[in-house]
Amino acid sequence: MRSIRVETSGATVLLTEAPEPKVKDRQTGEIAKDAQSGETLMRLGVVYIDGGESSLLQVTVPESGVTEGLALGSPVTLIGLIARPWDTVFNGQQRHGIAFRAEAIAPAAISVGAGA
Repeated sequence: MRSIRVETSGATVLLTEAPEPKVKDRQTGEIAKDAQSGETLMRLGVVYIDGGESSLLQVTVPESGVTEGLALGSPVTLIGLIARPWDTVFNGQQRHGIAFRAEAIAPAAISVGAGA
């Protein structure tokens, strides 16, 4: 399916769940790996605020893209964020959604006003 690049420059993104290894198979506990590089994938939660609306998102990031200095509740930058629609049949039921993936996550630079 097609990937859609998500523009984040005008949004506020706050970290709500610390990065942890993404589980591929809950029954076996197998950890998800990137299909091309074999690198461990991490899962994290953010609240994405733009235009007066907010959404809770689960985002997948390669382990090497998780930078130091991330703190819960703090602003972050999602580098190379894409959205990918998906659909599947699970237990006879059609399911669909949007998966979010970023190349990296880093603490956001906080700008200080000129009068501060």
